[in-house]
Amino acid sequence: MGITQKCQYALRALFELAKRYGEKPAKISEIAEAQGIPPRFLEVILNELKQGGFAESRRGKDGGYTLLREPRKLTVGEVIRFVQGPIGPAEKLSNGPRGESPGAPDVLRTVWKRAEEALSGVYDNTTFQDLLEEESRLRQSFAPDFTI
Repeated sequence: MGITQKCQYALRALFELAKRYGEKPAKISEIAEAQGIPPRFLEVILNELKQGGFAESRRGKDGGYTLLREPRKLTVGEVIRFVQGPIGPAEKLSNGPRGESPGAPDVLRTVWKRAEEALSGVYDNTTFQDLLEEESRLRQSFAPDFTI
């Protein structure tokens, strides 16, 4: 299963909101710059995420977007399913009478099922808090060591 560009942008936008959780609302331009997302596309995505209950917006001079839930209570899997539908390997899509690709034996269905479960497990067990902690670990591992 591939993650669409739109879904990647949605995940990155929510990640940026997770980084700012508990702070003042973030403007679209701030999120776009921080995550390298085209602002006009981001505006549409954030509106969809708002409708999906992932983010909220406030109008006005001090307005912008905030994450609606705590980062530890929001999983990557939830966002992927909302933005692009069920999680599963692309090979599972087919025209066969039992769901398999034309000419593929039924035994391959077990492989696809295991692949779907593995993908779902990773996505559903990864919270935005996990992503924040991973970013922190990565930053620390690339920080220069100034000890003498």
